[in-house]
Amino acid sequence: MIISRTPLRMSFVGGGSDMPSFYRRHGGAVVSTAIDQYVYVTVNKKFDDAIRLSYSKTEEVQNIEQIEHQLVKETLRLLDIPGGIEITSVADIPAKGTGLGSSSSFTVGLLNALNAFRRQHSPAKWLADQACKVEIEICGAPIGKQDQFAAAFGGLSFIQFHQDDQVTVDPILCSRETMDELARNSIVFYTGQMRSASNLLKIQNDAVNQDVSKQETLMKMVRLAYDLKDRLQRNDLGSFGEILHENWVLKKSITSQVSNADIDQWYETARNAGAWGGKLLGAGNGGFLMFYAPQKQHERITEALSHLRRVKFGFEREGSKIIFVH
Repeated sequence: MIISRTPLRMSFVGGGSDMPSFYRRHGGAVVSTAIDQYVYVTVNKKFDDAIRLSYSKTEEVQNIEQIEHQLVKETLRLLDIPGGIEITSVADIPAKGTGLGSSSSFTVGLLNALNAFRRQHSPAKWLADQACKVEIEICGAPIGKQDQFAAAFGGLSFIQFHQDDQVTVDPILCSRETMDELARNSIVFYTGQMRSASNLLKIQNDAVNQDVSKQETLMKMVRLAYDLKDRLQRNDLGSFGEILHENWVLKKSITSQVSNADIDQWYETARNAGAWGGKLLGAGNGGFLMFYAPQKQHERITEALSHLRRVKFGFEREGSKIIFVH
């Protein structure tokens, strides 16, 4: 039996610039961090040659072609594992539509566990590249690349998407005090609203491709990512909330589908209660709302948003790893 543990991620600035149609023309960049919420994938040798899957549903099939779960089907095919295997998956938070990159974390963790099942080590870059191959190239998901690299590498990172399709992951080197303050001042709420990230990303992608002004908006978000990275490496958190807010305003201007009336109201309520800035995590229109605010204002913000569920996240320095082998 093998168990992989793969972190989810919290993206701060630059989201959307990791879409191939954008970064191949302009280059992209994001600042994000892995968080201490995880997707666990267990792989075990099966007694017979069949395949058993357990996730939000259970599948018992005789061969790969009968598998309904596309990511599992294509990953098994990619790694040339024909059967005789049992795969289960559980997550610390709802698995879809929450804006924390759960689908890519699952794919990265699945690759890690299955490659360990083959008795092979999986470097972080290999995991991220193969997860992108499975999700984007093979399954045709209209998504970007930041989630796969954040899940594979972990930590607080500056991730660049180059025009030649290469991706560079640079750890953001700041003091422990800065990291602790950043974590203390971050406050997150679950909206209870779920949405399809791939559908929303397709709408955003189409809007950007058809409008030069929206491409310029994304380019401004990329510049914010560079600015935030530089400030963090100087241990300067003074404008962190302001940069988050500017990024959120820019992102909302790309398409009306990014937000909705409820989210706008919750955001303004938190700002009035003392939040310096914030954003909806992920593609938008549901999932988790994250704010940056002095810790002394957190109770006031929590009371103002009492109908939302507050969720405590910490930062995770490690990426996907194998935590159990028997």
